[in-house]
Amino acid sequence: MLSNGQLDAISGNPPATDNCQTNHHSSEWVELFVREMMSASDINDARARASRALEVIEKSIMERTGAEAVQNLHKENTMLKEQLAIALRENAVLKRGVAIQHERQKEFDDKTQEVHNLKQLILQYQEQLKTLEINNYALRMHLQQAQQNSSMPGRFHPDVC
Repeated sequence: MLSNGQLDAISGNPPATDNCQTNHHSSEWVELFVREMMSASDINDARARASRALEVIEKSIMERTGAEAVQNLHKENTMLKEQLAIALRENAVLKRGVAIQHERQKEFDDKTQEVHNLKQLILQYQEQLKTLEINNYALRMHLQQAQQNSSMPGRFHPDVC
């Protein structure tokens, strides 16, 4: 930061005050400006002092707004990092949820396929049972017919009971 003395040293003129910093409030800037004008030896010196004082004021404002902008950007950056961390945690939770849901869906699909296969097997067994019942009925009929035509009723071949 430049002091009033530094401003005068730059301009080659003696300082009006020694310890005035560039980060003054508006009333302090006015006082600094008035002292600089009062210290001017002529109109050209007053113009030069006014020009340098305005440059110092502008530089101070730019530094202050620059520092504020940096601070605001830092705050915004910190806030965005926090939001990103939250979003990443939520994303991880969602990914786990999707993985769990996918696994459950896969298990459901496997069970559904197993149920379908078992239904097909039941249909095959029912068809096989029906065929066996028909064959059994036919064999009973043949046995009954064979018994009626037999010369020795009540005596069966040892393999047929």
